[in-house]
Amino acid sequence: LVQLVDSGGGSVQSGGSLVLSCVASEPTHGSGRRYAVAWFRQFPGKEREGVAAIDRDGNVSYADSVKGRFTISQDNAKTTLYLQMNSLRPEDTGMYYCAADSALIGYTITEMRPSMFAHWGQGTQVTVSS
Repeated sequence: LVQLVDSGGGSVQSGGSLVLSCVASEPTHGSGRRYAVAWFRQFPGKEREGVAAIDRDGNVSYADSVKGRFTISQDNAKTTLYLQMNSLRPEDTGMYYCAADSALIGYTITEMRPSMFAHWGQGTQVTVSS
């Protein structure tokens, strides 16, 4: 079972940038194994919401609220997932989690729900001040 460890959160001012990383215990692609991977975030008192995803075929999707500002990517070894976050806003403040699942097929991030993912990182806090 793949294990995920995410990091890279911190405190920045509005307009700043951060890069989140999520290291997987094994490659998410290869040896007959393919995982959909994604970033979710959670605001206090709210459910987790999808931010960006790479599906099993490598297709990328973003939530409307982050399009043009955030970029999801993986390293060539498919062991590290990144979320480059630019032009950060106070409303981006929250706990960010990476997630992976081997069974998800044919969904974009707007269709993905937390319950669809079996594997999660522990979360990393992002705080954006105005």
